[in-house]
Amino acid sequence: MDKIFYSDIRSGKSLTYRQLIEDIQNKTTYSPYCKSSDFYVVFQNIIQSLFLEKEIVLLDSDFTDAEVKNLVGEVDITKSEPVALEKQITEDDFLELLNCKTGTWLITLFTSGTTGLPKKVSHTFASIARQVKKSDRHIDDVWGFAYNPTHIAGLQVLFQALVNRNSLIRLFGLDSSEIVNEINSKGITHISATPTFYRLLLPPIGTCPTVKRLTSGGEIFDEHTLQQLASLFPNAKLTNVYASSEAGTLLASKGNEFVIKEDIKDKVCIKENELLIHRSLLGQSTSFNIDGEWYHTGDLIEVSCQDPFTFHFISRKNEMINVGGYKVNPTEVEKYLRECLGVLDASVYAKVNRIMGSVILCDVVRENDRVTEKFIREQLQAKLQEFKIPRVIKFVEQLNVTRTGKILRK
Repeated sequence: MDKIFYSDIRSGKSLTYRQLIEDIQNKTTYSPYCKSSDFYVVFQNIIQSLFLEKEIVLLDSDFTDAEVKNLVGEVDITKSEPVALEKQITEDDFLELLNCKTGTWLITLFTSGTTGLPKKVSHTFASIARQVKKSDRHIDDVWGFAYNPTHIAGLQVLFQALVNRNSLIRLFGLDSSEIVNEINSKGITHISATPTFYRLLLPPIGTCPTVKRLTSGGEIFDEHTLQQLASLFPNAKLTNVYASSEAGTLLASKGNEFVIKEDIKDKVCIKENELLIHRSLLGQSTSFNIDGEWYHTGDLIEVSCQDPFTFHFISRKNEMINVGGYKVNPTEVEKYLRECLGVLDASVYAKVNRIMGSVILCDVVRENDRVTEKFIREQLQAKLQEFKIPRVIKFVEQLNVTRTGKILRK
């Protein structure tokens, strides 16, 4: 039986590796720009570009015409050229061809743009697939695809699946019951997602015993969420990763404490509690703000141990909120909100105030309408200083997220 490459319950698509190869083989045109809401079309175009050794530029499907113009200029992104692959691709030589056609290939993407205009970043196969592992023990892995395919995290899952000829099952954009059903019915063994995605599945509505590995990145994972996930995924181990559109995946840990490995020890440094990485680890971009040889990530950390050098992330530098001269970490406030009885998830953000500088607001997803603002405030008062407690608590059905699936702090 042909192995499934991609399955999408919403569109009804279930496509094998044989179909993928045939579709790429039969393509007679190539466009350097890809803007599509169909994940399979995005995957197909990426792989075609790799085989042709041509650069491809990925654009989010919800980019407006004005955004596209700002990002790539006055170009016709629908324009294509006639092409043909040099040889017939068989399933047997698919992986060999995939691994050989990497020399001059570039893939260009854009950061999520949560702090302004998205930045353009280009990667080679080596930099985008830095942490991809090819091994016989990965042959039977089945990946839950929980990311936008036009961003770094989704691309890393794609290549991890491709080099081991694994199946990809779309989970991105599904509701919690659909996600759990897909995991169990398709026998998903590996999921890589943001903590925001995992919190969609809480409180657990069942168990997913087939999942062996959870990978999390993009946000801080609080202990309360970790404990709840253990009952949903009883057989899974969790790995936290530190990755960015600028550098790909750099660090991994079993919890929130990251240890700098020897091979990149001289390529990481700390300045005023901010993590800096050496320019040699970055992709290619004209938008990087390089300080000598170092790139400022904007991630604030706290050192736990000097030998081996160990740290944990505190917040994004630009997300700290100034309340009357006090610095408030929204991630800390969200952590305590999620620990409140009846709170499923929360997003903390700032509103400009002429007197205080900023005031803190939050959106809260609650279990039911018996969970009141007064009830939440009473619980927070035992855990947080008064200036850290949100001035306004708004109840919502779901939180707003970025294009990359992280909490959007508006």
